[in-house]
Amino acid sequence: MSLQLPLFKVAIAGGLALAAIASTAFAADPTRVALVPGGPHPYFAAWEQAGKDAAKDFKLGAADYRVPQKWELSQQNELLESLLSQKYNAFLIFPGDPVGSNSTAAELADSGAPVIALAGCLKEPTKAVFCFGTDTGNSAYLGTKELIKAMGGKGRIAHFTGFLVDPNTQLRIDAVNKAASEAGEGVKVVQVIADIDAPEPAEEKINAYLAAHAGEVDGIVTTAWVPAVVASNALRKIGDKRIKMVGIDHDEVVIKAIKDGFVHGTMLQNPYGQGYIGSYVADKLRNGCTVKANAPFKSNALTNRFIDSGTVFAGKDAVDNYVASMQSITKDLMKTFEATYLACK
Repeated sequence: MSLQLPLFKVAIAGGLALAAIASTAFAADPTRVALVPGGPHPYFAAWEQAGKDAAKDFKLGAADYRVPQKWELSQQNELLESLLSQKYNAFLIFPGDPVGSNSTAAELADSGAPVIALAGCLKEPTKAVFCFGTDTGNSAYLGTKELIKAMGGKGRIAHFTGFLVDPNTQLRIDAVNKAASEAGEGVKVVQVIADIDAPEPAEEKINAYLAAHAGEVDGIVTTAWVPAVVASNALRKIGDKRIKMVGIDHDEVVIKAIKDGFVHGTMLQNPYGQGYIGSYVADKLRNGCTVKANAPFKSNALTNRFIDSGTVFAGKDAVDNYVASMQSITKDLMKTFEATYLACK
């Protein structure tokens, strides 16, 4: 998600005393993975099927998708506490807060359960084994390059993106600006609208901006799910295909807008691969494998132990096969993941 964090209430009231609930002798039991996002968001839906497939393919005790009712850190903590008491013994977590979630991750890890930060990273120091998600800066950079190409190498760009509380958002803003700067004086980012990865603010701000300034922009890049959907609908309503747009993710609205020519293409992420490979690795870690000391991790603003789950551009000629594109990324990662990152006896 690398994902855009919704604006939520960060509420931490004391520790969760998770270690007192858990047994430290998990390894004798079947691996039961909990895949837990910070709250409801369409990006994470693919985790559910990924967990089911992983449980079947790797003979896990369970790999279940569980979602807090709201984007509140306290709710995610309470859910994790409950899951630990239900004998889940491995956790794939999108952090409700990159700093505030660390105390919970530490208590889970101290109980004997491996913790992997999925789609979003925990800030170092952390007891999460690693962070596995989209290289959000690279995705935004490549998407903007595709947009500039579609614009004929010149024009004015509006950038609609996620919540500023999410560190990925600033990475995306920087990446879009970098791609525009590299294109020369003929390309300029004229507007950045952030804090809109939820339906109400996205509808209000994007529609208002286009109502006033549609004639003043030549391209739109969206680097968060909800803005991509809202902007796709807005361009369809305008009906003028002059404005080029590159979105993100695989919402049906965006996919149809690409097929109908209102959107140039979208940058696919790989949430399915995150859940599937994450579940596989969690089981390996519970059964004798360790992370290689010389594993070729990347670094980002939060961690020095980052693994890119992959991204790919899908235009009109490839959008019908977007599922196959994500599956292909996952298969390629699986081929070398254990040899690259794990030491197994």
